Amino acid sequence: MSAVLLDVHDGWAELILHRPERKNAVEGTLAQALHEALARVAQDDSLRAVLLRGAGGAFCSGLDVKAFGADPAPDWKAGFPALWEAVHNQLLASRKVLVVALERYAINAGAALALAGDLMVCGEGAFLQVGEIGIGMAAPRNAAWLALRHSEAVAARVCLMGDRVGAADLLRLGIATEVAADDAVVARAQAVAQAIAAFPAHSVHAIKSGTRAATLQMPPDQWMAACARFDPLNQQGAITHVTTNKA
Repeated sequence: MSAVLLDVHDGWAELILHRPERKNAVEGTLAQALHEALARVAQDDSLRAVLLRGAGGAFCSGLDVKAFGADPAPDWKAGFPALWEAVHNQLLASRKVLVVALERYAINAGAALALAGDLMVCGEGAFLQVGEIGIGMAAPRNAAWLALRHSEAVAARVCLMGDRVGAADLLRLGIATEVAADDAVVARAQAVAQAIAAFPAHSVHAIKSGTRAATLQMPPDQWMAACARFDPLNQQGAITHVTTNKA
């Protein structure tokens, strides 16, 4: 079964990170499947909204360190940095409204995916964590999404503390759109996606694209590259997202 499931509905689609046995941790097969699914979504002009969530009641625990450390090295490892960058550039350039259902946790690489959302429904007991600072690494994609959508003060709170930011603080900081009961997160996020799907496609695409263009004022790939430019490890091809979740 694919590491990302794509379920297309009337006017909206659901992308499900589907590695529940690894808490939906990111590695090459998931990144490739997400890249392919986003390409399919981009080609369907009838879609107004995309719901992104994780399987098994959790969003994403970060990079799958076990998979990256396998011996022999997996075939996808060398190409992963470019592939993961391409996924984020797809999200950045998308004309669809991205709705994120944040269940349990979104950590490091998972946090970067969650922060890409235009709208976030967060579970009462869920948290987001950008923990790279504690392990001596940069967080360029998390920084890129935070700089795009939030103030420097919000980015500092999330990235420079390295701790778990719970639902109440995510809502207060403007990162989460709303908080729902833990067992109602997916249903509420689906309802949000369905509401957007009921609007005329041209208006959704125009408003999303216009807002993003006004904020970026540069090609999407330049935005991500600018945030990665200050990471000396990234220039050596190092992975810049690892998971700190032990669950």
